[in-house]
Amino acid sequence: MAMVSEFLGQLTLSYGAEVEPKFPTVVPERDFDPSKDATRIETAIKTKGVDEQTVIDILTRRSTEQRREIAFEYERIAKKDLMTALKGALSGPLEALMLGLLRSTAQYDASELKASMKGLGTDEEALIEIVCSRNNKELEEIKKVYKDMFKKDVEKDIAGDTSGDFAKLLLALVQTKRDEPSNVVDYEKIDEDARSLYEAGVKRKGTDVATWISIMSQRSVPHLQKVFERYKSYSPYDIKESIRKEVKGDMEKSFLTLVECFENRQLYFANKLNDAMKGKGAKEKVVTRIMVSRCEVDLMKIRTEFKKQHKRSLYQIIAEHTKGDYQNALLSLCGGDD
Repeated sequence: MAMVSEFLGQLTLSYGAEVEPKFPTVVPERDFDPSKDATRIETAIKTKGVDEQTVIDILTRRSTEQRREIAFEYERIAKKDLMTALKGALSGPLEALMLGLLRSTAQYDASELKASMKGLGTDEEALIEIVCSRNNKELEEIKKVYKDMFKKDVEKDIAGDTSGDFAKLLLALVQTKRDEPSNVVDYEKIDEDARSLYEAGVKRKGTDVATWISIMSQRSVPHLQKVFERYKSYSPYDIKESIRKEVKGDMEKSFLTLVECFENRQLYFANKLNDAMKGKGAKEKVVTRIMVSRCEVDLMKIRTEFKKQHKRSLYQIIAEHTKGDYQNALLSLCGGDD
């Protein structure tokens, strides 16, 4: 019996190294006809005053692959590019959301990263969210696509746009040196890392940020979860309290994002969505970015976490804090009430 339980233990642990399961709210349409969809979109755009609802109904209920086929058909039928046509027909947050849906998840993340570093001033919030919440595989894909789209390395742009420890942390993460989960639990290494984090921070005057960066950017997620647990036996504060005491500004936000994503990535996004829709109106950029980038990845699970944490459904909160066509598009991506 001991053999069996050992084997089962290994099974669940080694599972982490494989592809993460997906929990999308947007899945491929079964009776899919790209030329019919393209024709309907063309008619909707040509309608006096634009028939936004038809565009929303089609683009929010098709997978990335299917949208690509629609775009191809649209160009054939209308003799112009779908992205350009939508830019001309739509405006405001609805336009940003629809254009986002015409890109694959990695292309969208890459274009959001580029936008966060364009022109004067950096949108640190977007930069931190994307770099600190994506796993190795997602970051690898973003780097590849970024290079294809902008003919530049994302590392170069980050290095040119940020400085100091913040730049070091982001670059360490983008280098994707994180260990893959292993089915061997190394208790010595867990203890050593927990002690190093404590000695590099709370125990001393000032913070040895380099040690924090290397541990947080290189260890596997299951390993770090155990390190943070072990950390409590060394430090009077848990890891999040320690971060708040030791670093400020973008470093604090980055380390906290990392820890929250190591603990529960979907809860992190649920909380971000909740924060973006507090009070009057909504932080549309943040809401759009999360809904578009996660709808084919894990938005269903984000919805579950949202309801558990905030006692109301994501659907209800969107309905309350947004309006018009933009609201309709978000509710469609959300995929239902809980």
